[in-house]
Amino acid sequence: MSLQIELEEMYNGFTKKVPPEVLNLMLGTTRRLVDSGIAEKSLKVGEKAPDFNLPNPQGESVNLHSLLEKGPVVLNFYRGGWCPYCNLELNAYQKRLQDIDALGASLVAISPQTPDSSLSTAEKNDLKFDVLSDIGNKTANQFGLVFQLPSELHELYLKFGINIPKSNGDDSWEIPMPGTYVIDKDGTVQYAYANADYTKRAEPDEVISKLQELKN
Repeated sequence: MSLQIELEEMYNGFTKKVPPEVLNLMLGTTRRLVDSGIAEKSLKVGEKAPDFNLPNPQGESVNLHSLLEKGPVVLNFYRGGWCPYCNLELNAYQKRLQDIDALGASLVAISPQTPDSSLSTAEKNDLKFDVLSDIGNKTANQFGLVFQLPSELHELYLKFGINIPKSNGDDSWEIPMPGTYVIDKDGTVQYAYANADYTKRAEPDEVISKLQELKN
């Protein structure tokens, strides 16, 4: 089953459980974000990926250029461990981690969560790849992915038990759009996916295909 089919099944289940006014609010804010054209402003194929030094949950700094010395890098920007769609996506990439490793590539996931929150995400999903903390969304900003959740969603998210200021360690309510990138050894973006609709993600199969293409 493709990741997108799993995401659609999750979305369909969610729409049956929430009141219509809540669903309309969430759909409306997503539609406005899509219509803003933010995804079109994100980093594109052929552009150079900005370097970063970001901590993993163990406090070790992970550097993009150091990873690229070993081979291509798959970067997965996710909203946070509080997002069920993100957890589904992270699990899908965990299932393909062996394929990614076999192609000589590294996989890292990045969110604005604190290292403690990132550790919880990694443990909850039994992830065997680095989950990095991009405090203040500095790196995600360089990729053109960051936006501020509209104020009308703050109270709703808190009612759902989603405390983004606590997860991220600041009160900005800024998060990244989901984004997935394949970066070649010379730092060039060879595959780019960003979508303002958080229920849609890059298919792991597409990422694997790009890595195979680079290897050949």
